[in-house]
Amino acid sequence: MLIVDAQIHIWKGHKPTNPNHRQIADYTADDVLKEMDEGGVNAAVIHPPGWDPNSNALAVEGAQRHPNRLAILGNFPLDKPESRSAIDGMKTRPGMLGLRFALLQPHQQTWLTDGSLDWLWAAAERAGMPIALLGPGLLQMIGRTAERHPGLKLIIDHYARVRGGSDDTAHANQPALLAELHETYAAFGAGQAGQLVGQRADVLADKRLQDGRQVQLLLLDQLLLFGARLA
Repeated sequence: MLIVDAQIHIWKGHKPTNPNHRQIADYTADDVLKEMDEGGVNAAVIHPPGWDPNSNALAVEGAQRHPNRLAILGNFPLDKPESRSAIDGMKTRPGMLGLRFALLQPHQQTWLTDGSLDWLWAAAERAGMPIALLGPGLLQMIGRTAERHPGLKLIIDHYARVRGGSDDTAHANQPALLAELHETYAAFGAGQAGQLVGQRADVLADKRLQDGRQVQLLLLDQLLLFGARLA
């Protein structure tokens, strides 16, 4: 069985700003491959972290060196004018399967809902680039965006859990999530997988049967993108 970790971070020369990540200055492709070998993991999808400004280049280097083991959901600054044409260039980089944006900084709080990123949805749809998203207002915009851009694959990062919450508090938005899903991929983070599969998957399956919409629950959504390439 092919085992792929759907979300890893690698970085160099910068300690993570998020205390939930291991507090070391370097965690490179060589480090992660060593741990993957020890754990029996065949491949992984790198999500370049925001605390290392060179993390995209580091990810590309890793994917270039290990094309059968590492792939990427990349990112670029969304508030720079030159980024409007960045997707085509990103698509040609080694290992690039799609994009991922965690919009958690104070100045990014309204970007998902105020129209600031309308250009991104259209550009990604034209380029055939899936986008993983995390940030305020995600559940309010995800369904509308999917309907307006039927060729765009959207990934709900970390299953849209409530940031800073735990257990039931972290997943109190599940009814809203199920109401908004429409041709989107719902991604479980590793920490939620055991809890949510048993408690929520049957609800999502029932919704798919009731409303006839194409809702896909993929425990680790990016795996299929990468796994199909490796198969």
